[in-house]
Amino acid sequence: MGQRDKEDANGEAGGKPVKYDPSFRGPIKNRGCTDVICCVLFLIFILGYIVVGIVAWVYGDPRQVLYPRNSTGAYCGLGENKDKPYLLYFNIFSCIQNTNLMTAVTNDLQCPTPQSVLESLQQELCPSFLLPSSPALGRCFPWSNNTPPDLPGITSNISQAISGLLDTLNARDISVKIFEDFAQSWYWILGALAVALVLSLLFILLLRLVAGPLVLVLILGVLGVLAYGIYHCWEEYRVLRDKGASITQLYFTNLSAYSRVQETWLAALIVLAVLEGILLLMLIFLRQRIRIAIALLKEASKAVGQMLSTMFYPLVTFILLLICIAYWAMTALYLATSGQPQYVLWAPNASLPGCEEVSLNKSCDPMARQVNSSCPGLMCIFQGYSSTGLAQRTLFNLQIYGVLGLFWTLNWVLALGQCVLAGAFASFYWAFNKPRDIPTFPLGAAFIRTLHYHTGSLAFGALILTLVQMARVVLEYIDHKLRGVQNPVARCIMCCFKCCLWCLEKFIKFLNRNAYIMIAVYGKNFCISAKNAFMLLMRNILRVIVLDKVTDLLLFFGKLLVVGGVGVLSFFFFSGRIQGLGKDFENPHLNYYWLPIMTSILGAYFIASGFFSVFSMCVDTLFLCFLEDLERNDGSLDRPYYMSKGLLQILGKKNEAPPADKKRKK
Repeated sequence: MGQRDKEDANGEAGGKPVKYDPSFRGPIKNRGCTDVICCVLFLIFILGYIVVGIVAWVYGDPRQVLYPRNSTGAYCGLGENKDKPYLLYFNIFSCIQNTNLMTAVTNDLQCPTPQSVLESLQQELCPSFLLPSSPALGRCFPWSNNTPPDLPGITSNISQAISGLLDTLNARDISVKIFEDFAQSWYWILGALAVALVLSLLFILLLRLVAGPLVLVLILGVLGVLAYGIYHCWEEYRVLRDKGASITQLYFTNLSAYSRVQETWLAALIVLAVLEGILLLMLIFLRQRIRIAIALLKEASKAVGQMLSTMFYPLVTFILLLICIAYWAMTALYLATSGQPQYVLWAPNASLPGCEEVSLNKSCDPMARQVNSSCPGLMCIFQGYSSTGLAQRTLFNLQIYGVLGLFWTLNWVLALGQCVLAGAFASFYWAFNKPRDIPTFPLGAAFIRTLHYHTGSLAFGALILTLVQMARVVLEYIDHKLRGVQNPVARCIMCCFKCCLWCLEKFIKFLNRNAYIMIAVYGKNFCISAKNAFMLLMRNILRVIVLDKVTDLLLFFGKLLVVGGVGVLSFFFFSGRIQGLGKDFENPHLNYYWLPIMTSILGAYFIASGFFSVFSMCVDTLFLCFLEDLERNDGSLDRPYYMSKGLLQILGKKNEAPPADKKRKK
């Protein structure tokens, strides 16, 4: 029984191998539209999503969030108050006495204080005292430690509370300093990001030369770390064993003391030893598959080198994702701020004589004078926004629709990127004479082909993933609401449900990713593609596991190299530890030198993640094509292998030479 027969025998549970198709020469060009019903549903949903946005635009008013309002509901800094951008609280202490200060901040800071100088001091419509203040979020907050004359019971605790609020909200000075730092260092940050881009690209392109040694070094490094862990655990166990420190002498509530008993280190030693043994056995018995994984990594590096445009496709995905998120955020903001303003009667002290006869909290007109000599300080103040009306009555449903639209569109954009890249890389693998047979514009052709024929299939896969993600969101919401009243059994059940949904989401992402590869190659619908991909992988499960882990290890090292390298360089430069670069390369003088460092590190991480996501997709695509190649072809003249010579040598296979070549050899 040959190698291929062994693979087939071991994978009978995964279905029958793919049959030879003489007309197949790579990604099929003559294909039809797939999952048309889901495509229509997706387009109808998008139209509905646009209608929700229009409704939100018509009824919403984001000025509620951007600008403060006075007691009459007028916006500060707009219209007739254009020259009055700040809101002044005539008696900030009534704010503190009547409500929690931070609660007032989160509720648009609607404190029951007179805010319009229209009446006299006797009617309490003018401030009875003034304190030095500073603007924060368009509102004036006092910063003085002086106690107002008419409130002798107020102590410095209130001043400390106000100072704390200012420290939290008034970030004007900090914002100016941050802006100055970015203004002085933005070109150096761009330079750091350019370094990250170059390092990521070089790492991927050089894998064709160093993939084998690098994987070997990384595996030996993991073995060395585990070996050191075993040695350290043994030494700690031996010392504690000689001292007689046992777990029987330990209280269960003293968790920190577990490191001082011998059983803890013995358990850690056993776990590390088992891991070390498993890794050594894998190296011994799976060395052939590790060699195949390394060869596929080299092929992926060559494919990326032939189609460098694919490395910059994540920019398209990023822009589309940004559009989806921005549209949802604006729609949610406009929906949340929909409704007409409502005004009610209010008095500073409802217990005073004369105020008992007034119907406080009754609707009123802010433009009409609310003069009542029997109730001092009676006025019409802004309360909130009405919950009546078409948009307001269905506000919750519209927000749910918006969240569903956010998840579905985001997942569809990600699916589009995966399918487009898979189509481009599949055209590389199925080109018999590389690079001559590679299409001229493989990425553009794959993009047009995917949008034209497979929008419905991508929407189908994205919808399945979206439903699972929505279920996780609902579960997290329920868990948050019931967290204070749950018993241990209910918490355990909730945790199990959350774990199951997390695993289901991971599995669906894995299945969708491989289904999109099959869609890009064969042009079939989502269900058939998902089934064929899953069966193909199950027939080669050991190869899947080895390739996945080797790729993960290699890409983790690549990210660590890029992000760590950029982070170290940024730290030494922006902290002023690199000197003598000349006048044109002087270190910028910064208020917060860690700010450009963190910006550079974060940008480097996103750049490396974008590049390596493309490379990972390339590896997965070539791997599925490689498995298909093994099952479709046998190396004969009619059915030659499309894989590289390196893979043929590892597998001990070869393509039959044409008759002319045989005669020439003789």
